[in-house]
Amino acid sequence: MTPVLSPNTRAILLLTAPLIAGRGSASSDLLSPGEYNRLARHLRKIQRQPADLLSPDAAEILRACQPVIAESRLQKLLGRGFLLSQVVERWRARAIWVVSRADAEYPRRLKARLREDAPAVLYGCGDMALLETGGLAVVGSRRVDDALIDYTMAVGRLAARAGRTLVSGGAKGIDQAAMRGALEAGGKVCGVLADSLEKTAMNREHRNLLLDGQLVLISPYDPSARFNVGHAMQRNKLIYALADASLVVSSDLNKGGTWAGAVEQLDKLKFVPVFVRTTGESSAGLDGLRKKGALPWPNPQVVDSFEDVFKVAMSKPMASPQVGFALSSNEEPTSAEANPTVPERCDAAPAPQDKSEPSAPVDAVSAARLTVEASEELPPVTPEPSAPIDNAKESEQAESTPAEALFTAVREVILQLLSAPMKVTEVAATLEVSNAQAKVWLQRLVDEGVLEKKKSAGYVVKQKRLFE
Repeated sequence: MTPVLSPNTRAILLLTAPLIAGRGSASSDLLSPGEYNRLARHLRKIQRQPADLLSPDAAEILRACQPVIAESRLQKLLGRGFLLSQVVERWRARAIWVVSRADAEYPRRLKARLREDAPAVLYGCGDMALLETGGLAVVGSRRVDDALIDYTMAVGRLAARAGRTLVSGGAKGIDQAAMRGALEAGGKVCGVLADSLEKTAMNREHRNLLLDGQLVLISPYDPSARFNVGHAMQRNKLIYALADASLVVSSDLNKGGTWAGAVEQLDKLKFVPVFVRTTGESSAGLDGLRKKGALPWPNPQVVDSFEDVFKVAMSKPMASPQVGFALSSNEEPTSAEANPTVPERCDAAPAPQDKSEPSAPVDAVSAARLTVEASEELPPVTPEPSAPIDNAKESEQAESTPAEALFTAVREVILQLLSAPMKVTEVAATLEVSNAQAKVWLQRLVDEGVLEKKKSAGYVVKQKRLFE
């Protein structure tokens, strides 16, 4: 795919992307994902799209957006046209493409499953068609022994022999082992990176694989972005959203990105079945995931038994936590989106995937039934109230203030993030809140005794909690 930007994508990049060129630094005025979503909804409301912010009558549109984002802030961001042209030339030289949610080429699986949580901009290198082929997501820890590396490479090789795409995160350890196993066996691989897309794509080992259509690398973060704990946590949902089934090879208990991503999938998103390794040395983390509903990996050794994994499907999968958000103005949520269920065995197996043809997404809102329009963006819909569970819980909910309810929801997210130390500004950026709000929440958790504040490193979960 050529790195020619659509008018909408140009506008979205100017508003949200750091546009890192060389040693340059990102603008501090960038719109956060939440701010951009609000702006996109407002533009839809006034029957405009992002590209109109760069049109001759942009001044009038910017004034109309003043209730959502300050006009002066939008003008400053949209005035970065020269910087954008420099960065685009850099990307073009490295065969890096860019698509936005406003583009018809944007991966349908991500938009259908993640809705507003789908990244506004996606950077990539390689054959974009691989992003629509589904396959097996394999995730796990960075620090593992040689036995687990060999085991994971074998899983990757089996996926390749079965003609199934391997989806993983590109991190050291399990991720890279799974991808390497599949690639060495001639399979197709999707790597969802949290950082360093440009550096990874330029790696001599990867270049021919990218050019030959065997590998695609994507990232929701600037191609020059460095590692960030929050970014690594946030990209986990993309790995699951691109797959048909998933395998967790190793995980810590109650901490780390692998644990957080699998728990989010089991408890909240429910895009695909989550399997956990059942052979070799036992793991407290994997046992913990089993208790949360993960399935035992049947340890297939041949293609036929490997294909059985894909017979276990989400019979009525959730589209995303934002049930009710339509992808375009004339679409309504399907009944399946409102009735998620646990994984169950399908009566009939899907035909093995032909290597040259992408499989249809397993969602109820699959590509076969879903037209993803190029308009931006998703209209807000008031969610239906859930039925009361019991009188005690009703009373509890009635007494809870909105602030308390919000803190309860954000508490676990913060504890997952802070398995490694983070500063107030990093937490605020990840949660898309002000530094002051993040500091209030962090101090409350310190007062509760579950976090501790280290002078130089920032906040972190107390050591005794890490190993519960």
